[in-house]
Amino acid sequence: MSSTNGTSKTKSKSKPVAIVSGVVAAAVLLGLVSYTATKPDPSGSSGASSAAEVSADPSAGVYPELEAYARRDASDKLALGRADAPVVLIEYADFKCGYCGKFARDTEPVLVKKYVDEGTLRIEWRNFPIFGAESEAVARASWAAGQQGRFWQFHKAAYAEGAKEKGFGTERLTALAREAGVADLARFAKDSEGTAAREAVKKDQEQGYSLGATSTPSFLVNGRPIAGAQPLETFTEAIEAAAKTAAAKDTTEAKR
Repeated sequence: MSSTNGTSKTKSKSKPVAIVSGVVAAAVLLGLVSYTATKPDPSGSSGASSAAEVSADPSAGVYPELEAYARRDASDKLALGRADAPVVLIEYADFKCGYCGKFARDTEPVLVKKYVDEGTLRIEWRNFPIFGAESEAVARASWAAGQQGRFWQFHKAAYAEGAKEKGFGTERLTALAREAGVADLARFAKDSEGTAAREAVKKDQEQGYSLGATSTPSFLVNGRPIAGAQPLETFTEAIEAAAKTAAAKDTTEAKR
């Protein structure tokens, strides 16, 4: 869940021991990092946690099994970027999460401009509602907006400064859809309450829980778990390390 203003700068020294499954290992890591990144700092200081610092070693903290969580579906309306991009960032987030909003406003646009637009990065959204009924409702609404090709516009409107403070009741969701340019509001309302929306949100949510995500936002970058609205540099380092690894694999395969 979104953290308090104070966050810990103390790295946990505990490590998973004798865990064979990469998914289980990552679940332990992501759950641990989620906790460390969001627990109150006893010193009272504020700022981003160092819990998700990225090693200079491209393979450090990466679980290759988790790369399979990327759907790479060209028809995915809740994704940005080429389906065959070398790096996929999967984001598990809640529209009621303040730190998700911070990432959406401050960090994500930079990543889109720097990496998505030039073909290195694909961003895949996963609805991970953890703050109750309104979280569930806005998650379904975002999916419904996506069915009309306006997910990312809805995403921007829902994460605008001060948006979550207005709540996500039915009328507010309709207003956000209108702001996002959703053409058929009657269809939007029907889709938001439909079985397909509920199943899509449930599928995303269950995937997040299977990874041990206990807070939002949580991320996977080509199998590397990252928890929290970390500094931009954490993401750029993870993306560039993943791109380097992908390029090396392509070179090796080309030589065979």
